[in-house]
Amino acid sequence: MPLFNRSKKRGDSSDNGQDQDGGRKKEKGSWRKPANTAFKQQRLKAWQPILTPKTVLPTLFIIGIIFAPIGGLLVWGSSLVSEMTFDYTTCWNQSVSTSLTNLTFTSMPYTYNLRSSDSGKTITPPTFAYYYNDLAPEDQKHSCYIDFTVVSDLAAPVFQYYKLTNFYQNNRRYVQSLDTSQLQGSYVSPSTLSGSNCDPLGTNADGKAIYPCGLIANSVFNDTFSGFASPDNFYYNFSQSGIAWPGEAKKYSATSGYTNNLDEVVPPPNWVLRYPSYPNASSIPNLQEDEHFQNWMRTAGLPTFTKLYGRNDTATLPAGQYQVLVYMNYPVQGYKGTKSLVISTVSWIGGKNPFLGWAYVAASCVFVFLALAGTIRHLLKPRRLGDMTLLSWNR
Repeated sequence: MPLFNRSKKRGDSSDNGQDQDGGRKKEKGSWRKPANTAFKQQRLKAWQPILTPKTVLPTLFIIGIIFAPIGGLLVWGSSLVSEMTFDYTTCWNQSVSTSLTNLTFTSMPYTYNLRSSDSGKTITPPTFAYYYNDLAPEDQKHSCYIDFTVVSDLAAPVFQYYKLTNFYQNNRRYVQSLDTSQLQGSYVSPSTLSGSNCDPLGTNADGKAIYPCGLIANSVFNDTFSGFASPDNFYYNFSQSGIAWPGEAKKYSATSGYTNNLDEVVPPPNWVLRYPSYPNASSIPNLQEDEHFQNWMRTAGLPTFTKLYGRNDTATLPAGQYQVLVYMNYPVQGYKGTKSLVISTVSWIGGKNPFLGWAYVAASCVFVFLALAGTIRHLLKPRRLGDMTLLSWNR
């Protein structure tokens, strides 16, 4: 009938499955069909273990037995390390001592995590005193003297750290606030730095480039620690070299890209105590040799962190009374943080870290408990493997 005898559109192929050129017509969507291979059609052979009590319970026992000695070994390695922490945050708030010969010492927050062999020894609580010297250089006006006791000889190496709390170096904007080209010695124009990742510390109010730019460099820790002095005039020194990872120096250049453009560059605002300005090329810091700066630029992942400040790899620190001088320049109370001096030794496991060992012990206990519980359940009320009645939903 004419009602069903519709005319075909121009270019339509016939109904015999061929296109206009006589070739076989592709079905709609066939170009999206994966090839008929074992990989693309997901027919590869796979191992699907059948979990039965005879395989699961021995596995839990074996893992628990392996984890227990590993955890005990890690706990023992951590127990060989001595670590002393002295929180001098509130030294600013103490009454000012009248003179260096008449320092007013008060008690201070501290923590002694000694090695197991020294756990029973008596600890004399450390004290600190605040002294202000108006005639000293700007970065040495505020002094904090810390008296502390080393209860037993500490064999080398002995490490000196500073510890900060409530400082979020892992903030996304903070982590990105630097210019790698500038740190590697390239000249970066002030117009390029303005509005870059370094913003708002890419340029100053006069439009000059800040070197090194960014929030990380500007907030570098600038308290300084002396060596340890004993009452009998024994002095224990720390080296400032070898405190950064070997590859860190490769990220920085020994010379700045602004040596020929000193009129276009200024130091970061918070560096004013050490570098008020860059009057000549030699006054620009050598970042390739400044390992304190390199440690700081390697941002921490947690708000509480320690960074290595000094090390002594040769001499033993004898037991006795010591005093350390801290020049305080770094404010932390404004953001409710704290700063501390940390003295630590190491063992074959590294620093003091009992958590990892006890984590292995706890995991071992959990695996053994699950294995025992599963064994008791299997013995008291065993379940036949492959019992299809257990899959019924009509019971």
